[in-house]
Amino acid sequence: MVTVFDVEPNKLIGKTAEKLKSMKLAKPAFVGLVKTGAHASRPPGQEDFWYFRCASVLRQIYVNGTVGTRRLRRHYGGRKRRGVKPERHMPAGGSTIRKAIQELEKAGLLLKGKSGRTISPRGRKLMDEAAKESV
Repeated sequence: MVTVFDVEPNKLIGKTAEKLKSMKLAKPAFVGLVKTGAHASRPPGQEDFWYFRCASVLRQIYVNGTVGTRRLRRHYGGRKRRGVKPERHMPAGGSTIRKAIQELEKAGLLLKGKSGRTISPRGRKLMDEAAKESV
C-alpha cells in the first residue's frame, strides 16, 4: 500500500490540492492580495495558491503529528533580506495558515487537540488516496 511517505511531496500536494478544490473549501477574500509573510516581497502569483497551501498544511500535519500555527509559521517562513545587515529567517504570516487550519477543520480533515491540530481519519484517507493516485 502506498502512503504519503512513499510519494514525492510536490506531486502529492498537487494531487491533494485538486481534491480540496473539488471539495470547495471557503477561500478568504484576502488570499492572493497580501504577502505570505515579512520575508516575501510580493503576494503569491499562483491562481490556486490557497488550495496548494491547504494541501501542504495537511501534509505537514500528517507527517509531523500534532502541529500548531507557530510551528507552521516557522516552516513556511524564509530569508528576510535586510540591506547591509545579515539576513535572518522570518516566520510566515499566521493569518493564512490559521484560516487554512480552520477550513480544514470545518471540512472534517483535522481534529483540534489540546496543544495543536492532528489529522482525522477522513484526512488520512484523503491523503492516502492522493498518494495512491500520485504514483
